[in-house]
Amino acid sequence: MSRGFSLYLDALRFGAALVVALSHLAYPRFTEGRWIWIRELNLGSDAVVIFFVLSGLVISHSVSREGIGPGRYAFDRITRLVSVAAPALALGFALDRLGAARAPELYAGWWYAPLPLWEQLLRGLSFSSEWAGLQARLGTNGPFWSLSYEAAYYALFGIAVFARGARRWALLAAGAMIVGINVLLLAPCWLLGVWVQRRIAAGRLPTGGSAAALALAPAALYALALAVDVPGALSLGRAALAWELRFSDEVLWNSLLAVLVAAHLAGMAGLLAKAGAGRGEAAIRWLAGGSFSLYLMHYPLLQALAALGLSGPGLGHDLLLLGATCALCFAFAALFERPLGRWRALASALLRPRTPRRAAGTPGA
Repeated sequence: MSRGFSLYLDALRFGAALVVALSHLAYPRFTEGRWIWIRELNLGSDAVVIFFVLSGLVISHSVSREGIGPGRYAFDRITRLVSVAAPALALGFALDRLGAARAPELYAGWWYAPLPLWEQLLRGLSFSSEWAGLQARLGTNGPFWSLSYEAAYYALFGIAVFARGARRWALLAAGAMIVGINVLLLAPCWLLGVWVQRRIAAGRLPTGGSAAALALAPAALYALALAVDVPGALSLGRAALAWELRFSDEVLWNSLLAVLVAAHLAGMAGLLAKAGAGRGEAAIRWLAGGSFSLYLMHYPLLQALAALGLSGPGLGHDLLLLGATCALCFAFAALFERPLGRWRALASALLRPRTPRRAAGTPGA
């Protein structure tokens, strides 16, 4: 993977997180409907599909490195999620209680499920909040649903890569039953990212005009699809379904969008196969380094800041609310997301078996 393509992935990651934040800012209770077109186009949901494809690509790349076994894979994936998710759940709970006490009318809706802290931590840190039969919203943190999907894909992919023989198939079947049909419906989106990474690793990338066409055509097709409401045409009627699809209710459109994203990434990988990072690398890397925090913390912050009076009439209030939310998300990232290496070192030290101290006077003491 070239440095230029890696930088492009980081830019795309931050852009997708920002679009999700803007899609929630667009709710009329925050901005009085001035940005409702973002919600009408459902851009936030589409941005999550981009995250799934990117995740499959990055995780597939991580297991291709030498020395990565099942233990290291599990440790890296768990620490990446928990280091941000645990403080996000605790702080989100505090923000929700503060905001609901200050402006209860802003929390009187489907967007707030006042679960007790212990239940949010149990559901959230097991990443089971959207698994079969366990669906629940964690306070106001709507975006947390995708972490439940991500954790399932990490686990199933790890089994597929590291397990062997009949054990692999038995574990995959058990895992599929545990996470449920809703999570499995969007798994092909994640696996398309794996496909892109495998093509990059094998050197099977488009070049020249073919790469440019693959990079540009999906963006044009996406714009056309929104203009003629392809997502609406592909929506599944809930009344005809035997179960509640929740966040997988756009599976047909999401799958088509994931194909477009994968094709675009393959084209960009070909165009940037020999590219260096270039100017702006430091800024893009910095922004991407806080994108997980921006994604996971913006909704509880939007709610709490609106309850404290930062929302109001006019563009100025919109910019104030957005700016304050982003600033606090990046402050959160400085404490919990960026120091991932230190959190992993601490976790390694806590998990490392301790050598029993020898009694005084014994041989070798």
